[in-house]
Amino acid sequence: MAGKLRWLICLFPFSVFAQSQGPSLANGQLNLEWVNSAKGYHLNKISVLNKGSWMELSAKTSGEFSVLYAADTLSLKEVKPTTKGLDFPESIYRYIIPIWKQAISAVQLNQAGKAIDFYPDRKKEIRDQLIFQKEHELFSLNAAWAFDAQHPNDLKVTIKLKAKKAGYYSIASPELALFDKSNFKWATVPGVFQGNQLNANFINAYAYGQGIPDVPVMVRERTASTLSPLVQNSQNITLAVIPEPGTGRDPWAFDAKTQGNWNIGLSVLNRKGNMMPTVYHPVLGEKKSYLEKNDSVSFSFRYTIRAEDWFAVMKHAANDVYRFKEVLALKKTASSLTNRVWRMANYVVDDSLSMWQLSPYKNLEIGAQKYLGGVYGSQKDAIKNSDYGAMWMLARLTGNQKLINSRLPYARNFKLAQQHSAKGFFYGASEGQYFLQNSGKFTEEWGPYTEPIGSTYYLMMDIGNMLLFNPEDAGLREELKLAAEKLLSWMKPDGSWEVAYDNKTNEAMFKDVLDLRPTFYGLFIAYKLLGDQKYLAAAKKGADWYIEQAINKGSFIGVCGDTRFAPDFATAQSVQALLDLYDVVKESKYQDAAIAAAKIYTASVYTHPIPSLAQKQVNGVKRADWEISQAGLSFEHGGILGSANHHGPILLASHAGMFLRMFSITKDSLFLTMSRAAAWGRDAFVDQKTGVASYYWDAMDKGAGPFPHHAWWQIGWIMDYLLSEADLRSQGQISFPRGFITPKVGPHQTYGFAPGKVYGTTASLILREGLLKVESPYVEYVTAFNADQRKCFVVLMNNSEQPLKTEVLLNPEKIPGFSGTLSKELAVIDTAGKRTVLSSNSNSLNIELAPFGLKVIEVCY
Repeated sequence: MAGKLRWLICLFPFSVFAQSQGPSLANGQLNLEWVNSAKGYHLNKISVLNKGSWMELSAKTSGEFSVLYAADTLSLKEVKPTTKGLDFPESIYRYIIPIWKQAISAVQLNQAGKAIDFYPDRKKEIRDQLIFQKEHELFSLNAAWAFDAQHPNDLKVTIKLKAKKAGYYSIASPELALFDKSNFKWATVPGVFQGNQLNANFINAYAYGQGIPDVPVMVRERTASTLSPLVQNSQNITLAVIPEPGTGRDPWAFDAKTQGNWNIGLSVLNRKGNMMPTVYHPVLGEKKSYLEKNDSVSFSFRYTIRAEDWFAVMKHAANDVYRFKEVLALKKTASSLTNRVWRMANYVVDDSLSMWQLSPYKNLEIGAQKYLGGVYGSQKDAIKNSDYGAMWMLARLTGNQKLINSRLPYARNFKLAQQHSAKGFFYGASEGQYFLQNSGKFTEEWGPYTEPIGSTYYLMMDIGNMLLFNPEDAGLREELKLAAEKLLSWMKPDGSWEVAYDNKTNEAMFKDVLDLRPTFYGLFIAYKLLGDQKYLAAAKKGADWYIEQAINKGSFIGVCGDTRFAPDFATAQSVQALLDLYDVVKESKYQDAAIAAAKIYTASVYTHPIPSLAQKQVNGVKRADWEISQAGLSFEHGGILGSANHHGPILLASHAGMFLRMFSITKDSLFLTMSRAAAWGRDAFVDQKTGVASYYWDAMDKGAGPFPHHAWWQIGWIMDYLLSEADLRSQGQISFPRGFITPKVGPHQTYGFAPGKVYGTTASLILREGLLKVESPYVEYVTAFNADQRKCFVVLMNNSEQPLKTEVLLNPEKIPGFSGTLSKELAVIDTAGKRTVLSSNSNSLNIELAPFGLKVIEVCY
């Protein structure tokens, strides 16, 4: 028997017989066990506590380390022969071609250099630390593992590498487990790609973020919104790897943009193609990666392993590791958002600043603002209107006669002229977003094509909002019906649409991608205003297809033609579109899908780097780091192709109101923090004269720049945010009807077309400059009145984490219908609805507001 046993050991030297019990790490939440074999220390078991019971991770465990090495710069550029991505995108997409060329370089395809894979062969155990070591001919490596005392599901690792030979080095986070690539719930590099399956279509997966590329790729941190590549497996155990704060690039290191610096590579499939979230630092060929002999480099990161879904783990990375939930504490402002609305209200009717243009077209005089960005066929003669809901809202709330008489009629004409009026294939569709004055024609942004979603956006959303204010406008109603019929005729039997049609051939274009956008919303608007049940049935059919093909799979495209429809804020629009549909049909699947899409959209918001008080220089002006922080700002489009690669995020926070509504539904505080982080304390990006914020982060405070029409979108989202805050803080006691979503930039909605309620009293929104003067810039306000009861309500909100006392000066003469100098009676209503009559009717009041507080001044006149 002894001889037979010796024979078995010789025959199977790496079998269980050759293994000895190795070290372990356990803390009551996680348990990791290694075994020692002839190859080194191999991870044998990962268990996680779930509701009092231990669950063993079903994935095959590994524990293998990897270091990438390149002797010289030549070997960094060697790419294996491939045809993937070489013929993409088409030559007209000049903005994204350079980004794509970077994306298919050897480093980003994770082909650069040589991968040295190994198991550590030595270990030490000291003071709750487990240390693994390896001596290799190129380097020596020391890896210290320890639990995070504050977060017991986090295992912190610091790897130190010392070079024995000069060259480029990159440390990969070790491979803990090999997840099942054919059976997982979700995987993502937040901000880049996500989904519940691998996608063999390289362009769709890598360029559009539709699922996980089925080949190893290594993406940059510049569009990774939260630094936490992760996998949620079929057991609902999620594993993420999170680099320690300070490892990633600082987008503005001191006095210039450093958005493009590359310190971290992130992946879901590692170099071997195994499904294991992996982070690399430094990146081969980038700063700190070249080491002379005896030079050292260090890399710290953590693994989070939880029996929770991907969203909970991503939120942990943002809030607990990158301290995103603390971002509001640093916010300071010199000007309220309300004050910005007033400055922009003056800007949009200023002929010398707003670039307003009138042009003759088909027996009409149409009006819009200049657009100096890139447009197909433009000779810098394009004009465009943006947020019609905001235009009509501002006119109604302010009563500004110049706006009413010199802007709205010509903007209405623009909308009437924007629809194809000739019978034929495009009859009833939108001719395009832009009007070219020199050639006298409408055009789409990036080519001679027509998109079905263009009818939803540039006809039905805009016309819908206009009709809310003027429901008897027969011309607009007829235009809406024509657009609805065209959209209905273009709907396929399964509820989908083509992305676009060629204007000359009428043939479908962009067949390589599906119309994964909320095109169905136009038919919902048609139902709401025209009442025909066939439009509601079609909207539901379109929404059902969208839920199945887009939200459930994590696959989307966007609406910006210049980036070939890279995913963008259309995803956020789909959230609000589904919520609006749910409000009508009351089918829970639409609200559930809206919540799922909203969670996905949180990955379009930066949560890093951690904002600080560090002093920086911006165009010669001293700025604290938090003032110019990207944390809390959303992408125009991120991923591999998006504008965020170069320009960073945008200041147009259209999602702010929707995220507050989502918080009301889910009670998940990430939505609340993200809403306020985008809106508060962004003075560094605001042109002080006009109140208009820059569009792109890297433009800092250049204001509207070539996009003067953006002021309307900014008025729109700020009003949506403020009124959503009032609704939230009053627990629905201050509420005004919302209109339809604005076209293109996100989910904000318009107000003011119908009265709402303020603690039980019917009231109509008004904006009257000079009605109120507030000492503190942290106090936001909205105003409404009831003419019949002769009451005016001033809703005050504290947009800070600190309690405040401030003086409020009322000028009741600005209230429509007011006569005299003093009010008849003043009262204060608190958030619980308690009304307290003030002993004095003085127009000067001292108000105290709690952190995030709200009070209402009721003026009886």
